[in-house]
Amino acid sequence: MADPLRAAAGFGAAACAVGGTVAVTVAVVAGPGPGLTGYVSEAGVESSGYASTYRIGIFVLAAGLLLFALALPWAARGPADRRPAGPGRATSGPVHGGPVVRVGGVVLPDLVRTAAALLATSAACTVLSGAVTCSAGCPLPPFEPATTADLVHGAASIAAVASCVFAMVALAWSPTTPRALRRLSVVAAAVALPLSAAVGIAMLVLGRGPVVALVERVLLLEAAVWVLLGGVLVGTGRARARTQEVRNYVGT
Repeated sequence: MADPLRAAAGFGAAACAVGGTVAVTVAVVAGPGPGLTGYVSEAGVESSGYASTYRIGIFVLAAGLLLFALALPWAARGPADRRPAGPGRATSGPVHGGPVVRVGGVVLPDLVRTAAALLATSAACTVLSGAVTCSAGCPLPPFEPATTADLVHGAASIAAVASCVFAMVALAWSPTTPRALRRLSVVAAAVALPLSAAVGIAMLVLGRGPVVALVERVLLLEAAVWVLLGGVLVGTGRARARTQEVRNYVGT
């Protein structure tokens, strides 16, 4: 991906994060939903006058996730990627049949590409979540009887958020993640992991209510901000890998 395309993908991801978040927020706040006592998805039920606004916002957010996924592999490529491999040089790409990064004699998994795949998965699940709406109240077991559509919507929504959080972790852990993007992802993962655990436990123990609603909103907003800031870093070229950073990581 040439620099202009990388920049377009990064800035496009950031713009979609903002636009999608605004649309979903409008649907949640202005719609006839239960406010801070229900799920965000309740703004998309058929009876809501803002269901279309909600779906548009969800699909725009999915586009942002996909654009971020497309931009990530290029952001992780440093100048060494265009030179022949040699002692002490970092290269990325298929080595021994799999996506890895090689630094000198050290072969490491290329978690940036793993993060890109997770973001693409998150985008697909987000589209499914927006396409399959839940019934009123978005009921989920074990507290409420749920329809097939409710289960599909709930599973897709959970998978979308989980894939996004795991992408944060992958970028935070990968030695090939550019320094600025890695620092951002470390902070994002440190915030998202306990929030994810909290909302999961609350859904199982308390069910639908103000606690789940509040934690869910904070988690979703944090994920959107991560995509926004990550897209800006990639778009401006600040998120570019440096060979020396990778060497320092593995001690070569």
